[in-house]
Amino acid sequence: MFKVFRAWLDHFFADEQALLLVVLLAVGLSAILIFGATLTPVFASIILAYLIFGLVQWLERFGVNHLPAVWGIYSLFIALLVAFIFVLLPLLWNQASDLLSDLPLMLEKLRDLLMLVPEKYPQLVSAVQVKQMSDAAMAEFGNAGQLLVSFSLASIGQSLTWLVYLVLVPILVFFFLKDAHMMVSWFTSFLPIKRNVLSHVWLEMDQQIGNYVRGKVLEILIVGIVSYIVFLWLGLDYAALLAMVVGLSVLIPYIGATIVTIPVALIAYVQWGVSSEFYSLMIAYGIIQALDGNVLVPLLFSEAVNLHPVAIIVAVLFFGSLWGLWGVFFAIPLATLIKAVMNAWPKTLLVD
Repeated sequence: MFKVFRAWLDHFFADEQALLLVVLLAVGLSAILIFGATLTPVFASIILAYLIFGLVQWLERFGVNHLPAVWGIYSLFIALLVAFIFVLLPLLWNQASDLLSDLPLMLEKLRDLLMLVPEKYPQLVSAVQVKQMSDAAMAEFGNAGQLLVSFSLASIGQSLTWLVYLVLVPILVFFFLKDAHMMVSWFTSFLPIKRNVLSHVWLEMDQQIGNYVRGKVLEILIVGIVSYIVFLWLGLDYAALLAMVVGLSVLIPYIGATIVTIPVALIAYVQWGVSSEFYSLMIAYGIIQALDGNVLVPLLFSEAVNLHPVAIIVAVLFFGSLWGLWGVFFAIPLATLIKAVMNAWPKTLLVD
């Protein structure tokens, strides 16, 4: 058994660059797992700086010097952050509170609809079963308002932490934008001069993952804003909250759009019933999804991530279970990283 294991190690890890790559990946993963909670503002700042650094490079290509380009993009970032905190966040919170307070009435209307099922299909479900299920659902959602209040009270103790993050993260983002090249040069000075494998992995990651992450953020914004305009124009209740959910649904490939259709359709039905307004909304929503999948995605992701659908779904499930929403967002980039490592692995080691 030891000989088999030793032969396997010699086969795949005889090259020093392969060992260096494994060590760096292990150190990076360990740092995230062990110090993730402590270094959350640092990691968040790195991600935000990486997302908007492409805009700095875009300005530099037009002849703008580095520092003015950084200040211009950073000012735009601060303006968007302020708008999110003082405009969008209160709007979403108010609509979420209204939705929770209106849930009992909405469930009552849905129960009246479900009570028609036993009349038409008594062999599938009885009226007693429908009443029991609806009563249980109303009891659970009736406590949602209390949970929201308790959550808001419990979060008061964390307000100081959030205030520190709101000050610290923008400062870190500025310095990561301003001194990115210097920091990268400092880090690479500790690496061996011969690092072909690392360079290959970095180039593939920077090209594919950078395009994917920036494109995905832009897709979320476009889909969310267009959905909000359409929902507001048609008069749908909770337009901002539903638009945010629709925008975030693009994070989950293949099934996100299907899942988010349920709350959109339910709220539209409770508000309008089966009417022309309901059909107009569902047609408009279907057009948004069709344009997103057939026009927007091909435009934003010209550098396609060449991953099998099964690999994408597995990555979303695995990394989502580890890190929640952040894991879902970075599932495809992380899967791309694994693929880049496999592609860059020294080919001579794979030949007997």
